Amino acid sequence: MDSKLLYGTEHFLSVMSFSSMALLLDQPLQKLSRSASTPSECSPILLLLSRFVVFDKDGVLEQIGEGKCYIDMSTVDADTSSKISEEITKKGGYFLEAPVSGSKKPAEDGQLVILAAGEKTLYDEIIPAFDVMGKKSFFLGEIGNGAKMKLVVNMIMGSMLNAFSEGLVLADKSGLSQQTLLDVLDLGAMANPMFKMKGPTMLMSSYPPAFPLKHQQKDMRLALALGDENAVSMPVAAAANEAFKKARSLGLGDNDFSAVYEAIKVPEPSP
Repeated sequence: MDSKLLYGTEHFLSVMSFSSMALLLDQPLQKLSRSASTPSECSPILLLLSRFVVFDKDGVLEQIGEGKCYIDMSTVDADTSSKISEEITKKGGYFLEAPVSGSKKPAEDGQLVILAAGEKTLYDEIIPAFDVMGKKSFFLGEIGNGAKMKLVVNMIMGSMLNAFSEGLVLADKSGLSQQTLLDVLDLGAMANPMFKMKGPTMLMSSYPPAFPLKHQQKDMRLALALGDENAVSMPVAAAANEAFKKARSLGLGDNDFSAVYEAIKVPEPSP
């Protein structure tokens, strides 16, 4: 998505694109005060979705300094987020992780869910921006918790979408109407916006990328690693991850993550 979405209030302008976000304040943050030695101003904040912008040449670390703030809205593992926080803090800056739940349409509508953790005073200051970008923001405590929550959410989403795809294929192979299945699901306890939105386009084999499949598979992999760290058995998520990996091997990585349906439709080779 090359086009940019503009959100403005009397206090800030947010410029968002699929690959990056930037928030430009028309006045400095005045309230951030961690200690008596903390500068009273916190100059322009950058919200970026790519890890390389922090550590690479001419990246954030080369620009960050005393009193400057950095908010990272990417989906990374907790260790990466902690490392970014450590390096920003070493240079006198302030850090907040704030991954989002939601894709292109919720972003366009200002309906993202923001999962923040880290510098609480910075979170309190940036809420006006979050209120424009999202319908709800959560402060989850220490650095890493935002990243962990996002991975748990995306793991559940990917597992559900994979099971939904299997159901569509099973209905079709059993001689049932897939559209009728969608209607039945929409009227029962399993009704949810994802099935309602993705189902019709999946039946048309249309996958415009709201959330690319390659990113979903990456998040599944990171969630499984988090499960390993905490000795949590995740066989359902592991099976879903294999389906997303298969879809990537079929060249579907840049399609919407609902294209995992195409991988489910492909018969497994006979032993």
